Amino acid sequence: MRFVIITGISGSGKSQALRIFEDLGYYCVDNLPPALLPQLADLGNGRSPNIACVVDVRAGTGLDALEPALEELSKRELNTTILFLEASDPVLVNRFKETRRKHPLLLEAGGILPSIQRERELLTDLKDHAHKVIDTSDHTPRSLSQLLGELFADRTGPQAGMVITIVSFGFKHGLPLDADLVFDVRFLANPHYVRELRWQDGQQAGVIEFVKQDPLTEPFLQKLYDLVTFTIPPYIQEGKAYLTIAVGCTGGRHRSVMVTEELASFLRSRGYEPLVQHRDIKK
Repeated sequence: MRFVIITGISGSGKSQALRIFEDLGYYCVDNLPPALLPQLADLGNGRSPNIACVVDVRAGTGLDALEPALEELSKRELNTTILFLEASDPVLVNRFKETRRKHPLLLEAGGILPSIQRERELLTDLKDHAHKVIDTSDHTPRSLSQLLGELFADRTGPQAGMVITIVSFGFKHGLPLDADLVFDVRFLANPHYVRELRWQDGQQAGVIEFVKQDPLTEPFLQKLYDLVTFTIPPYIQEGKAYLTIAVGCTGGRHRSVMVTEELASFLRSRGYEPLVQHRDIKK
């Protein structure tokens, strides 16, 4: 049985995520007291092979019971995943203003921003222990639904249940929060300075050809292929559920996109099924 515990910052989309899991056939519970997690696992066995529940600061002091509950689930050898959702402060503030809902810690902290900061402090340890962290700042309900569906779909093949995600990004927009391996390709020839290529992206033929003409591109790709080929099997053997490979250039439109697509194509040729995300391609 797959047991997904959804947690994270208020306003980051936990309720939306729970609805997505329900559409995926999970037995879902919102705002569950952490102490009841083991009992939920018992109840769920007779209803659905998979369970998803939301646990967050609304539990108040009951959140202290989360760690013992997780230890109990671990003893049962359940396939437990902690999914932590978060978003940037400006996005969270706008969401609270749009929905006109109160932050759970509003009365305690006073003001939306102090409430968000207090919540981040309370959930620091939980975030550190999360198996997957997703920043929903730039996600729409549709894109989040697609991502969660891909991440939590049953998979077969050589990656044996480990979800491999390759994400392109721009360093000027910040590192992806959930990156395990980060590769900087800013040393490759930059199409941004070629007028006819500036407004294209790394999926288009002109940019691909330009970057591949750089004499450093092919040796770098071969070394990158060697590294991921070497590291993926030990990650799987170690039991890692998610591997996020981040490839960055300055803006996230050209070189990182091209290298991400090349790496994804290589992994597919080796029997893996990587997910591909181009975080900053439209920025």
